[in-house]
Formats: sequence, structure tokens, C-alpha cells
Amino acid sequence: MLSSEEVTELESELVSVCRTAIGDDIRSITYFTVDDYEQLYLRSDLEQDANLEPFVANERLGFTSQQTYEETELGEYKFNIRVFEWGTITRTIAGDLGVFVTTDPLNLDEFSEVDQSIRTVLEEFSG
Repeated sequence: MLSSEEVTELESELVSVCRTAIGDDIRSITYFTVDDYEQLYLRSDLEQDANLEPFVANERLGFTSQQTYEETELGEYKFNIRVFEWGTITRTIAGDLGVFVTTDPLNLDEFSEVDQSIRTVLEEFSG
């Protein structure tokens, strides 16, 4: 379990690396664990009172996905991308910590950069 000081540092670093990797195309950043979540960033032109619960519940399935894909011939599970008409959701999980980021449409290379940036921070804090 992270201390409140570590959580604050983690959240700050996540926002920083995501903003650096994605720039103005970022819509939102949400940090989550099995038991809790917090939206760390929301672009000002988006609906400020959206219900995040269904998104968080879906992204938490990634903790199970990590186990499902362990030791497959595909290699190590990296991250998920879901593409929608007006944007994307990218989920990265490391250990017991996860982040999903929503963006305007991006190209594939940008997704890899986002994942690697987030993964580096999460692995630093993961238990």
C-alpha cells in the first residue's frame, strides 16, 4: 500500500509523463487499483461530471487479463487500446496499479510511447 505522499508523487508523475507523451490530444487520465480510483486530469472542454464507474469497472478487468496472458506464446502482455469514433482509451497495468488515458485519435507509435511512459512510473511505485 502506498503512503499518501507516494500517491501524490505517483499522480503527479503520471500526469507529467502522459502530458509529455500525448500533448494536447490528451482528454483524461485516471489512476486505479482494485479498490479505488481517481481521475487525475480532465481536459477543460470535456464534460466535467461524467460517470467514471463503468469505465473503471471495465479497466479493472485488466488485472485478470494480466494473469490470463501470462506465459503465452505471444510474449508479455503490454497494454490495451480501444478505438472509438472520436478518440481512444489506452490502459496500462503494472502489478497492482493501473492507468487509463483517453485521447483524441492517435497513431500507433504514440500509443507505444504512452504505454512505456506510464509503465515506467507504475513499476516504480507498484508493490
